[in-house]
Amino acid sequence: MRGEVLFVLYKLCAIIRKDDKGVPPSLLAYCPKLLHLLLEALLKTHNDTVRFNCLALLTLLARQGCFESAYTNGISSSKSWDEEADHLINVLFAESVKGPLLSSDTQIQISTLHLIFHYLCCVSPEQIQLLVDENIADYVFEIIRLSECKEPVVNSCLMVLNLLSTAEKGFTERLVVGFSTLIPVLRYVAEVPFHPVQHQTLTLVWKGISDSPGIVSVSQIEELVIVLARMFKWHNDGEMGLPAETFITACSIFVALLNSPSFIWTSNLVTSLQETVTHAIVACLNISEKDPNQFLHALYLLKEVYACSPEEVPMNDSSIIELRSCVVDICKSHLLPWILMAINEVDEDIALGILETFHFILLQNSDVQAPQFAEILVSSSWFSFSFGCLGLFPTEKMKWRVYLMLSSLVGILLENDAGQPIREVASNLPTDPIDLLLLLGQKSSKNTFLDSCQCAVLLILYTSSLYDDRLADEKSMLASLEQYILVNSSDLLCGIVDPLKMTQLINLYGLSRAAAKMNHQIPYSPEAERILFHLLNETEWDLPSSRIHLESLEWLFQQEKISKPLSNQILKFCRSNSSNRTQIIVHGENQIMNLQVISEMASSADNHVARLCVCLLIQLVEEESQEHDIISLVKLMAMIINIFPSASDQLCLHGIGHAIRTLYHNSSCGSSPQVSMAMTYLMFNILQSVHPEALCNDEAWLAVTVKLMGSLIPAQSVKCWPDEGLRVVAMFCLILHQSTNKVLVEASKTIFLSTSLASTINSMIQAACSKGPSLLDCDEETSTGENLMFALLLFYFSLRSIHTVVPGTVDWQNFLNPSNRMQPISTVSIHCHDLCRLLHFGSPPVKLVASYCLLELITRLSEQRNTRHEELKSSVAYLTSIMVILKGLVFYSDIRVSTNCSLCLSMILGWEKLDMTGARVIAKNTWWRLIVEEMAISLAAPSLASKSFINHHKPAVHVAVALLKLQKSPEWMRTVFDDPCISGIIKNLEASNISSEMVLLFRELLNSRFLKDEQIACLNRILQV
Repeated sequence: MRGEVLFVLYKLCAIIRKDDKGVPPSLLAYCPKLLHLLLEALLKTHNDTVRFNCLALLTLLARQGCFESAYTNGISSSKSWDEEADHLINVLFAESVKGPLLSSDTQIQISTLHLIFHYLCCVSPEQIQLLVDENIADYVFEIIRLSECKEPVVNSCLMVLNLLSTAEKGFTERLVVGFSTLIPVLRYVAEVPFHPVQHQTLTLVWKGISDSPGIVSVSQIEELVIVLARMFKWHNDGEMGLPAETFITACSIFVALLNSPSFIWTSNLVTSLQETVTHAIVACLNISEKDPNQFLHALYLLKEVYACSPEEVPMNDSSIIELRSCVVDICKSHLLPWILMAINEVDEDIALGILETFHFILLQNSDVQAPQFAEILVSSSWFSFSFGCLGLFPTEKMKWRVYLMLSSLVGILLENDAGQPIREVASNLPTDPIDLLLLLGQKSSKNTFLDSCQCAVLLILYTSSLYDDRLADEKSMLASLEQYILVNSSDLLCGIVDPLKMTQLINLYGLSRAAAKMNHQIPYSPEAERILFHLLNETEWDLPSSRIHLESLEWLFQQEKISKPLSNQILKFCRSNSSNRTQIIVHGENQIMNLQVISEMASSADNHVARLCVCLLIQLVEEESQEHDIISLVKLMAMIINIFPSASDQLCLHGIGHAIRTLYHNSSCGSSPQVSMAMTYLMFNILQSVHPEALCNDEAWLAVTVKLMGSLIPAQSVKCWPDEGLRVVAMFCLILHQSTNKVLVEASKTIFLSTSLASTINSMIQAACSKGPSLLDCDEETSTGENLMFALLLFYFSLRSIHTVVPGTVDWQNFLNPSNRMQPISTVSIHCHDLCRLLHFGSPPVKLVASYCLLELITRLSEQRNTRHEELKSSVAYLTSIMVILKGLVFYSDIRVSTNCSLCLSMILGWEKLDMTGARVIAKNTWWRLIVEEMAISLAAPSLASKSFINHHKPAVHVAVALLKLQKSPEWMRTVFDDPCISGIIKNLEASNISSEMVLLFRELLNSRFLKDEQIACLNRILQV
């Protein structure tokens, strides 16, 4: 019967509506008593039908505001409804819903939850608190636990819990108990786009973690991170949208998880964090309508991820470094390009948020990532961008953020908290760069505050200029700097100038003047220049420990008026370089100026670096300065040439030869072993890289050569050169080499006409030749082998020099005749048969140099015979003995040795025209046929003639060509080069492997009529490719 009554009441209430004036109908005047009766019925009944109808009626009344009306009516109706009744009905409500919540009927549970939800929507916080105190939340959590995440039960539960969570007391404790039931629910709702209780679930999870950080276990953290990371990924990929409030709550959960004591750093968690923060930032950037609140929460998450560092994990842990590198990469790859491009369109809060995030990273100066990020910012013209922000958002908040960030940025870039001057006067600095220049141009004498502001301005302009970030045009910059120098000249000239301020002035002024030099329309003040140059000449400043723009540095070294202070800076640079301390740093990648920049300038004629180095060396020598200063300067010049060999030209043109002569003849340091070693290294570098036209001072180099020859004589008496002597011999080789270009002629004569040097070399050669087969063990690793190598090299360069310097004074045939050793002039001499012994018995390096010497001798002899039309003074037997050695090396593994020997053989065969008898005897030797056949068969073999294989047989080609050129070539040549052989060689030829030697061979075969028409046609096609 009660069920039917309740049903009738439900229908009646559904029909009743409030009138237009909001006054409840007459039935609702009995609302308090009706609610009381309904709640008592719900409490006492166990009949599901009665419960269902009662819940439906109560829910309808709650939706129509009857619970709220009951309180109002009670208060206005003569004490029929007082505070005690109010409390009792709420207690009755709490008790009456507990039974239905425990019902096994899901529909009754859902109806009960709907009733609670609508009840909570219209009651006061005190009534909500009462329901929490009555443990309703525990019932709801239990329903969730048993629901297996089935809708709509879970939806109703979460909507109720979301309202219960507004209670001031008690709910947190119940949330701790029921927290574990929310994890599977979140896993479910997170996978459904725009799920109706997605935000409510996230809110409850966030409230639980933030209010009770220890509530969440390690496994739950891992699961939550994975779920949320997936949400952000789907949101970023466009697979599932997230409302702004849901996105913000998800970010807040992540932050709470990072601060949880249960958060343990694992590789999977670090990876998920990286993916999450990346997707969160990128998603915000991709949204067309930027929500500042959403954007700021994403930035907050980014900062918290960067700052997250558990106590048990060291700062240098790979996971920490990896995570922070990921954050910096997000800023570099996403945030920085976006804000640079979109700054004119974004909200000020978003711009401030991004600047604050960047500033936060910079403040972690102990990290490796902070300096890296600072370099990224300045390479993106951050100074100009910062002042652009001040122009767009002229607020105090933006001004503070910009200048404080610039202070931190400068502090990282210049180190030692260099940004402090900016931080101290940030509130008083203008927001326009033009105003900064105007501030700089004022007189700051006896005005400490203005001086501090000007220091900050100079620091900003200086640091930005190092990275080519110009805040003003060159004309305005130069005018402002000149005004600063002129109006403050008395203080600058009379007082002690701060070294940092001096560096800033030099850099900015030099940079501005360099630009003015390029643009002749920009005037400059000679008086300001005079004052600054006076400061440079009179004030102690340290360029090697400063950072300076390359253009400014180049301009400084173009100013002859400050040669003295620049020479002092070069000496400081030498000292700092020798002690491996920090040297001049150049803008760009902050590279240390370890010779690279100064070497580049020394190689150019548009500055005074080379001249200053030479003059400084002369000055140090004449003043008999400390030895280590001379050594460091000499080493500097040697290293400069190593980096830029063309610098040797500039050094020579400015008199390095004179400086070296001065050191050797007028200084006590010249006898120092350390100075001597450094000088020989420098001279060697100069002589091997200088162009002949720069070696104009032959007299100075002659004096140096004589001095070095004198130092070599004591070593010659022991028939073996020490290391220092070998270095001198190496320089002699280079002097002789340079003399082939008609320079250093007198110095070269001193070398190849030295009788003591010739005697030493002859003794070394004779001793080596007497060793026989054991000479093979004397390679460059042994003292004997090393001395022999240098003696042969000196002989080789002497031959080339003699031919150029004193042409026609040597009878080259005497080198073939062992019985006649007399020469018109006394020179270093090694006869052909001695060279052949070295070729036969020597180690590979000895064979190589000896082959070049023999080739030079045979070449000069051939030229002499062709010019003078002389007959050979040597016997056929002697020539045969030479050729026996040469023929054995035609197929030697070192292609250079085999080529040299083949060229010698081809020239000897060419002597046939003047000595027919000797040539015929030579040509009949079976070794010739063996060489030619080996070459021909190898080149004609199918699929064997690769480029490297053909190169290996190039030397033998020279022999074959020489034999073909004989007036009467051997008959067996036609047998060797028959049609199949020639066709096979042609078949193996391609455009990629054909060489000049092969062209010479086929030309001689053509001249000797060995080729047929079709072979000639085939060759033409190959050569035309």
